[in-house]
Amino acid sequence: MSKFSIIQFFFIPIFLYSNPFKIASYNIQNLFDMQKSGLEYKEYLPNEHNWTKATLDIKLNHIADVLCDINADIVALQEVENQNILDQLGKKLKRVGCKYPYNAITHNKHSSIQVALLSRYKLTNIQELSIKAKLRDRPILEATALIDGIYPLILFVNHWKAKSRNGVESRRLEYAKQLMKRIDSLSREQEYIILGDLNSQHNEYQAQNQKFNDTNGIIGINHILKTLYNNLLVDEELIVKGLQGIHYNLWLELLSSQRWSHQFYAHKSSLDHILLPTQLFDSKGIDYVNNSFAVFKPRYLFNNFWWINRWVYSENTHKGIGYSDHLPIYALFDTKPFIKQKPKSSSISTINKLYKVEKIEEFIELKNVVVLLQRGKYAVIKQSATTRAILVYNISQKLEQGGVYDITIDEVSSYKGLKEIIGVTKSQKVKTTQLKEYYLHSQNLDYQNPLLQNEVFINLEGVYKEGYFYTNNQKIPLYFKRKKLTPKNGTKLKILYAHLGYYRKPQLVIYNQKDFILEK
Repeated sequence: MSKFSIIQFFFIPIFLYSNPFKIASYNIQNLFDMQKSGLEYKEYLPNEHNWTKATLDIKLNHIADVLCDINADIVALQEVENQNILDQLGKKLKRVGCKYPYNAITHNKHSSIQVALLSRYKLTNIQELSIKAKLRDRPILEATALIDGIYPLILFVNHWKAKSRNGVESRRLEYAKQLMKRIDSLSREQEYIILGDLNSQHNEYQAQNQKFNDTNGIIGINHILKTLYNNLLVDEELIVKGLQGIHYNLWLELLSSQRWSHQFYAHKSSLDHILLPTQLFDSKGIDYVNNSFAVFKPRYLFNNFWWINRWVYSENTHKGIGYSDHLPIYALFDTKPFIKQKPKSSSISTINKLYKVEKIEEFIELKNVVVLLQRGKYAVIKQSATTRAILVYNISQKLEQGGVYDITIDEVSSYKGLKEIIGVTKSQKVKTTQLKEYYLHSQNLDYQNPLLQNEVFINLEGVYKEGYFYTNNQKIPLYFKRKKLTPKNGTKLKILYAHLGYYRKPQLVIYNQKDFILEK
């Protein structure tokens, strides 16, 4: 090898041999310093409620332990009081061998807590996107990380308004609008990531409590940030097509039962997010590493009952134990092209087989399912007139009665004996069909036959009395989903549609007023 070749070899840019890098987001649950500013939460007033230097040191040690174990190259933090405490955390991390040379933080003088970044890459173009709805609303932090010293990656760190204390959706809508306004001003080639605590579920458009709905159903994370497309959540197949303006939520890579990083009593939720544009799937510059998204959940972040091991403040005292009420999330990125992986084929392809399964460990595709009944959050489906039916719960808004779909599911449940699909990740309408052959009639009504569970019966005639339907010499439990529809004893009924469900015992279920006629 010539001298010139040797020189060339040593000057080959390091980024050509780069490894994937990790980006994480972590709401660290109120990190306050020991200097009184007047904006602290009352629980964090210095030297009150056992918020002392010693207690703070425990909190810093615990956060440092988590961040060192994650070992991310960039970390978005939420609930950091100020630059002073962020610097203290940085010093703690450096002492334990987890150095972050660069950091950034917002500076809203009206807010008790800020959002921040720790980075092993140089941060430039640091700025804040102000939220004008309320003075105390936390700004969005924007910073550009220079990956391998050459690839600019914009990071948008968020902590949107929570649902407590008048946290209606319009408050979060303001964050989404400011963010999209800034994103729309970027060049189409600019790579960026949206991350942080958005205080919204990944499927908020379906899961929203109506008491927060003051925007006519318009949801910040779904409609404004465009994680919805044609009223379906943007999936990997769509994001790789190159559509501008839409965002892929990495929660969709996990099974429904795993989509949570926050726990409030028994309620688990996906409040923390990493949202990606199509630029991170285009084989140019930086790309997402497929299926690398995860929740960081070592055993020590849970207590003995598998509740999140949150920082404990009780009886007006900091106990000096715990970590945070959120779990960190993370994902990998690389300068190598995104690799689209072929979906794994499952051995389960029919509804009949689902009845033998208690827990799903993979995504399952069911082809040509026919929607026999669709009522609000409920739908009943089957694949042919002679195979079994099953109930779809809480995600059936996108399934139309009479429609034929290919659907992907990832969670089933047995509720009081009733088999249900409770996790649908994708549905694609194939066609519509006539339903006459799929329904059962009075001559088929052996309601205690377990093989008829979830079937839909039509045109049943009989009498209602004290919770039972009397027809063809049978006494069948009859349940009205809306109690006010329950008729008087002795009323003659013609049931147009009834679902054979199960709650402690087999029963016919009537969902709404259109499903029956009162006869004289």
